[in-house]
Amino acid sequence: MTKKGLADLVGVSAITIHRYEAGEIEPSPENLEKIAKLLEFPQSFFGGADIDQPRRENASFRGLASKTARVMDAALQSGTLAYLFDDWVSTRYGRVKLDLPEFEPEMPPQVAAKLLRQHWRLGDKPIQNMVHLLEAKGIRVFSLAENTKEIDAFSVWRNDVPYVFLNRFKSSERSRFDAAHELCHLCLHKHGGAAAIHKNSPIERDAQAFAGAFLMPEADLRSVMKSSIYSVEDLLPYKKRWRVAAVALAYRLREVGLISDARVNSLYVEMSRRGWLKGEPAGIDREQSHYWQQVFNDLRQAGITKAAIVSQTGIPSPELESLLFGLANMISIDGAGATSPPRKVDLKIVK
Repeated sequence: MTKKGLADLVGVSAITIHRYEAGEIEPSPENLEKIAKLLEFPQSFFGGADIDQPRRENASFRGLASKTARVMDAALQSGTLAYLFDDWVSTRYGRVKLDLPEFEPEMPPQVAAKLLRQHWRLGDKPIQNMVHLLEAKGIRVFSLAENTKEIDAFSVWRNDVPYVFLNRFKSSERSRFDAAHELCHLCLHKHGGAAAIHKNSPIERDAQAFAGAFLMPEADLRSVMKSSIYSVEDLLPYKKRWRVAAVALAYRLREVGLISDARVNSLYVEMSRRGWLKGEPAGIDREQSHYWQQVFNDLRQAGITKAAIVSQTGIPSPELESLLFGLANMISIDGAGATSPPRKVDLKIVK
């Protein structure tokens, strides 16, 4: 919603909405009630303490050139709500210490991917769950709302804490690749910012190459690929192993020299003709957050309701669902008074 669009609905000028946002004037009680109702946020949200907001210059978006400022700003404001909820959770639960080395931006992305696997002692075997892995290393992972589904993923640093936001409306294989892509930005392009990123920029090419090498290590590819790839069907058994899209596997096989450029182009044309670029057969289950599942399990046992969370954070229930992989549904809606004193709980995070 634009400022003018909101202003027309409230019955004020766009300049007045701008002055509300800038803190120059306060809305009347009547106008505040209208704004809260129109935007479906509780009035308490607008009167709360100032909160951090991700800045566009510090965020890395996939294919930035194709994204409008309006779409990016909507996604970043989802990040603002994620910060707010993350701070609320941190008063109650301990978090995993960050374990993410920082590499020099000039390092070849394939080398960085190999070094990160060595640092995390992953060997060369397939990674079963990228979301679990990121959480286990201290990276905050959130999901994106439907109204920002034009964004594949983005990542941002908040002081020394990394955040990754993943699209829940793309294929599971693509989401895994996006997670690895954003991991590259976090360890190779820290604080690099979106201003320098466009679809064909060196930074984006590095992130694509890193993701492919991280998810499909060359040593494992060479040890497993025993037969030639002649058709798209030949890719299916192998894509299941590495839990990636067939098109990503084909490009990675070309990168390590296991198939030719001409064969990849032929496979790509065939996948496009069959509609595989939008949805492939033999899909995998969508990866889910392990950390947020544990949080909501414990909140439910403690008698904390969704209404209580909304009351304490000011974040509406639908926004919580959008940010947290739909897991907020695990707890009861009613009973706003059912709260318990904050307690620090260390939640076990598994890979």
